[in-house]
Amino acid sequence: MALEIATFGGGCFWCTEAVFQQIRGIKSVEPGYSGGQVDDPSYDQICEGSTGHAEVVRLIFDNAAVSYKALVEIFFAIHDPTTLNRQGSDVGTQYRSVIFCQSEEQKICAAAVMADVATKWEKPIVTAIEMAPMFYPAEDYHHNYFKMNSQQRYCTLVVAPKVAKARQFFSGSLSSR
Repeated sequence: MALEIATFGGGCFWCTEAVFQQIRGIKSVEPGYSGGQVDDPSYDQICEGSTGHAEVVRLIFDNAAVSYKALVEIFFAIHDPTTLNRQGSDVGTQYRSVIFCQSEEQKICAAAVMADVATKWEKPIVTAIEMAPMFYPAEDYHHNYFKMNSQQRYCTLVVAPKVAKARQFFSGSLSSR
């Protein structure tokens, strides 16, 4: 088993976590913060928007079961990569679209996928592709948020539709867990 790491920021990490938890070959999905100047930031600091960090998910995945390229394709399908520093009503640099790469190979792959999907969008893609900085895990109550809070208003209005979209488009890649 060849385990690798992928890190994506595509708006609220509750959404991206819920989607990626369904994908076959992903061993763990951890919400957290990355890309800013503050060491070990809190959620409250992130929400203020002054840390420079983005809400991200760090995936541990089996590259023999799901490719990095497939994960990048899923990432681009589950959020709007054309909106700068926002996803829906979530606004601020903490909700920016970003791919934090673990290697030069990931960076090349992410750029190639982004160039391919750019032809499918009317507006230019604003997703940043950068080498991965330090990752800080989010507080425990953010882990498995959708699974634990599926009836919460934000989850029913925002997270659930993204999960449903992923199920529709990526049914062949879904895990049986």
